[in-house]
Amino acid sequence: MLLAFSVAPSGGDNADGSVHEAVAAAVEVVRDSGLPNRTTSMFTDIEGSWDEVFDVVKRATEAVAPFGTRISLVIKADIRPGRDGEIEAKVDRLEEAIEARRKISDQ
Repeated sequence: MLLAFSVAPSGGDNADGSVHEAVAAAVEVVRDSGLPNRTTSMFTDIEGSWDEVFDVVKRATEAVAPFGTRISLVIKADIRPGRDGEIEAKVDRLEEAIEARRKISDQ
């Protein structure tokens, strides 16, 4: 399973609205999990079994709780049994497709 998620607190005392400290706490949980992962400006991707991934998402969400009175959690999953290494492979296939399209358009 590949899962992309975003977790952030609201209702906290941070006057400028920044949530980077809370997000850092969540990402630390993900990185410490040992599962393949990648963080971008909007989401964190993680790969593993259903139970592994959702355990990490739960713990990451709990890590954000002290930073606000409410938590927003967005999840998108790609459930494809029997596939491993897709966190890299999907991007590799995309890059190959882009390169192939460029070669065709350059002809």
